[in-house]
Formats: sequence, structure tokens, C-alpha cells
Amino acid sequence: MDAKPQQNPEPPLSPLPPHGATAVPPPPTPMRTTLRRAAFGALAGAVLVAGAVIAVPDDAEEAAPPVAGPVARAEAAAAAGSPASLSDLTALIGDRQTWVETHPADAPSWAVLGTAYVEWGRRSADVGYYGRAEQALQRSLAAQPGERGNAEAWVGLGALAAARNDFVAAKRWGETVRAREPKNWTVYPVLIDAYNGLGEYAAAARATEKFAALRKGAPALARTSEMYRNQGWREDALATAQEAADRSPTPAAKAAALHRLGGLAAERGEPAEALAQYDAALRTDRGHLASLAGRARALAALGRTDEALADYRTVTAKLPRPEYLLELGELYESLDLDGDARTQYAALRDLLTRARSAGVDESLTEARFEADHGDPEAAVALMRTAWDAQRRSAAVADTLAWSLHRAGRSEEAVQYAERAVETGVRDASYAYHLGMIESALGQDGPARGHLEEALRTDPGFSPLAAPLAREGLEALGEPAEGGPADMRPPAPEPSAEPSPEPEQKQEQPRQEPKAETGPGAKTEEEPKAQPGGSAAPSPSATKSGATAAP
Repeated sequence: MDAKPQQNPEPPLSPLPPHGATAVPPPPTPMRTTLRRAAFGALAGAVLVAGAVIAVPDDAEEAAPPVAGPVARAEAAAAAGSPASLSDLTALIGDRQTWVETHPADAPSWAVLGTAYVEWGRRSADVGYYGRAEQALQRSLAAQPGERGNAEAWVGLGALAAARNDFVAAKRWGETVRAREPKNWTVYPVLIDAYNGLGEYAAAARATEKFAALRKGAPALARTSEMYRNQGWREDALATAQEAADRSPTPAAKAAALHRLGGLAAERGEPAEALAQYDAALRTDRGHLASLAGRARALAALGRTDEALADYRTVTAKLPRPEYLLELGELYESLDLDGDARTQYAALRDLLTRARSAGVDESLTEARFEADHGDPEAAVALMRTAWDAQRRSAAVADTLAWSLHRAGRSEEAVQYAERAVETGVRDASYAYHLGMIESALGQDGPARGHLEEALRTDPGFSPLAAPLAREGLEALGEPAEGGPADMRPPAPEPSAEPSPEPEQKQEQPRQEPKAETGPGAKTEEEPKAQPGGSAAPSPSATKSGATAAP
């Protein structure tokens, strides 16, 4: 992984503007530097002239344009809405740090620096950079308030809030910018993240469509694929993600697109395909550690646990995201390596504490950990707080449901588990959780269906939970022949009077009914009352419940 930026500037601030720092003139060149460059230019010119005299090709081609440097590449990626490579991002941070030291009133440069810090913190899992980002963005706003045209700093604060999982604040910043500058495409990724985090999927879809209208290309395709995935449209998500990969302009962007394809394959229960996509992403950008984590997940699903453990150890050392530490701990536990699992869970607790002190909300991962490996009631409290704060995504609903179930409150849990499944997201763990909750409530039929759905969607969705899903399904057994007993018609009650003998019956000649006229005329007998006072429905009743005349 590339080295982290070493130089620590004054407080960081704000998002990458459409023009931003690139519109700021460079600092004046010192006289000594000017003279040195002139002398070097004269010497270089003499060498070039001498070479030209020696050999001048007949079909000399035009000189190729100079290769863009890392700072220019990072700025170009930001202007396109694509991720920059980590090395280019490092160069951009160093460049802006140096610049603002001598130009502290340059609001756009502070905004660029702040946004670059947000991106570095997000992609390196170093939450300390979020504090620097906030400082830089505030410096940008101090130099030029948002009301006076510094929307870049506001967008940066929105991106920072989203990176900290504070989706309410991200929504507020994003909607503020959109109200003032509805055609500013940089704000829509912030809004999409905020709406998805809050479970406002319809609003996220509208923001995605607007972003695609304003900014064509791979970034818009990637967001559209995410929208389709959240709506449960798997084929559309796959096709759009593939197009994003095909049209990605840089290795970093292509690696991100291939990573997305790997995730979609994993959700379909195709770990071999997922592994191939993650490997392709790593060949494209060896520093894309999120794909190494995906690779470890796919290897575990394929039963190649030694390789999975090796990849997980590398990822958690270089990209210590809480969810990766939890996955590694559960893989250890599934292999009965309880000591290693406990060590990993202790490291996870420390990481969660550091995140909390940096203002990052990791309550979702913390609740998942507490529900299965710690205190379920603490998990319930965490998810109740998130739910009350309007974080009502499918992931939060599912985790709240599972926390309630693990705390022994399955009747309360089922409504949240159903909500998670009904969002459209095809996540095997959602179906598994709902199935186990229904089983605890004695709802064997629905439980069987949801556990089968979980294993059909992704047989290896979790090294710990997938075997439990199979055990739960076996415990339910096969459904009774003929369907559930309560769906069979009740047996007729024995009559108090003996039925007449067959030979005593006399067949009456069939007569066609005569039509009656006048008020109150009847065309058939009134239905006999049933026990309980209700009338038996006519065999010819329509779907709406009305009876039809013969």
C-alpha cells in the first residue's frame, strides 16, 4: 500500500470543486530559480541542436504531449467523479499542503485538501484524517463562506459526514447545496450515500437519475448499478456494473468497478465468479485492498480457509475496517480457533473505541458483533438509537431484528426482519435472520421458506451462520403431506338422527324451475345458517365475495 501523506498542514477543509485549486495561479518563481532554469535551458538547447545536426529523421512525428503527473491525474480523476489512485492522492495532498502554507486565504485549495483527506481516511480506514478534513474545510469556509459561493466546502462537509456514517448531517449539507446549485453534479454522490444510509431508497433513486443526467460515464453507471441492486434488480445491476468496468478511464476506477462485480457475484452465491472478479481488480490496482477482503470472503465460501485467513490477515493489518475484523474473527470461530477469535474480537473492540472517539458511527458493525458474540441488549440499544435517529436502511432494520431476537424478543423482532427482506435487497443473511425468528415463533412454514431462500441465494453467506441455517432447516423437517393441518376442511360432525336407508329414498322427477315475478320473488333457497351464525357462501361465489344467480 502506498505510504500515507507525511506532511501535516494546518486544519483541512472541503470537497473537490469543479475547478477549485486548478484555477488558482501558481506561486511566483524565485529569481534564483529563474536564472537556474535559464542556464539549464541554454545547455539543454545546445545539446538538442547538436543532436539535430547529427541526425534528423525524414518522417519526424509530432512530439507526444507530456505525461500528466500524479497531481494532475488526481485532479482529473476528481473532475470526472472517479477515484484517484492512492499514490496520486498522496501527491495531491502533499501539493495542496505546501500551497496553503504560503496561501492561507485560498479557499478552493483548502476545500480540495479537506476533500482529499476525507477520501484518504475512507480508503485507508485511518479515522484520524477525518479530523484533519474537518479543520481544512472550516478553514475554507472561514476564507470564503458557503453563502458567498463556496459550495465546494459544503459538499466536502457532506462527504465527511457520510464517511462518518452521519447520514442525517450528510443529507442536510447535500440538500443545502442542491437547493442553491441544482446542477452542481458533485453534490449528488453525497445525497445518494445519505439517502441510502437513511433507507430513503426512492429519494436515492431520484438523486441517482439526476446524477446520471448531469455526469455521464463510468461514475454514473456505478451509481446506477448500486440503485438497481438496492431495488433487487439483479440482472440490471450486473449489466450496468459491467458497462461501468468497460468504460472506466483509470486503473483505480476500473478496480472499483470490478470490485462491484465481485460483490454482485458473491450475493448471487457464485464465489468462484466473485473470486475471479476480485483477482482482476487486484491485477488492475494492487493497492485496492477492499478487493483483497472480498477475495478472502470468496475463498472462505469455497472452503479454501488457509488462503482466506492469509488474505484476511493482510487486509486487517493494512486496511483495518471493523467489518473485516469481525469477518476474520468469525472465520476463526468457525474453525474452532477460539483463542484467535477472542484476540480478533478484542482488537475489534479497540478499533470501535477509536472510531467512536474520532466521531465515526460504527454502531451497525458493533451491534452485529454484540448480538452474536457479546451483549444482545447492548446491540438492541445501539440499533434503537440508530432507528430513532432516522437511520432506517435495510441493514439497520435487519440488525435491529436480529438483536431483538438474540435478546429473547422475537415477537418484536419479526416486523423489522420482514421490513429488511421486503426492501428488495437480495441478502442471504436477511432471509436467514427472518427464518430463524419465524422458527422461534413456531411459524414453521414461513421459517422453512426463508431458510431455504437464504441457502439458495448464497449457500456460503457466512462461515458461522450458513451451517446454522442448514441445522435449522433440518430441525423443521419436511412439510406435512397435504399441506398444514389448519388448511384442511373440517371433518363433518356426526348427525344426531339416523340417515335414511338407501332403499327408502325415492328419486323425484326433475322439474325445471318456474320463473317468478313480482317483488320478493326467489330464484333459489336461502343458504342454511352455519354454526356461529354465519351463512355458508355459495359455491359460485366470485373473488369479491358476491354470490351469482343460477
